Amino acid sequence: QVHVVESGGGLVQPGGSLGLSCTASGSIFRINAMGWYRQAPEKERELVAQIITYGSTTYADSVKGRFTISRGDAQNTVYLQMTSLKPEDTAVYYCNVVGVTTNYRSFDSWGQGTQVTVSS
Repeated sequence: QVHVVESGGGLVQPGGSLGLSCTASGSIFRINAMGWYRQAPEKERELVAQIITYGSTTYADSVKGRFTISRGDAQNTVYLQMTSLKPEDTAVYYCNVVGVTTNYRSFDSWGQGTQVTVSS
């Protein structure tokens, strides 16, 4: 019922920067939180950054000071600006959107993922 799409992944050298975008669509009454997760091969999916309705943000310790999450002018859009990238940042990055549908039901939707590769 709620569709989520990410974009912006690619190949970047260590120390470089990359920006990711995510847009949610569908029968959305309210978005309570939007976040970015990542999953590397043989590892569990982990939280990278999250932003809630009123703008409060949370970051993984490993990315704090290097990544910035923000909401777009359109409230159904979220961005992740990544700087000072390291090889260990290599993973598939997923966008997560949590909220309430127009049918007054909770939703927890995920995008298809976008590959970020940091390598020289």
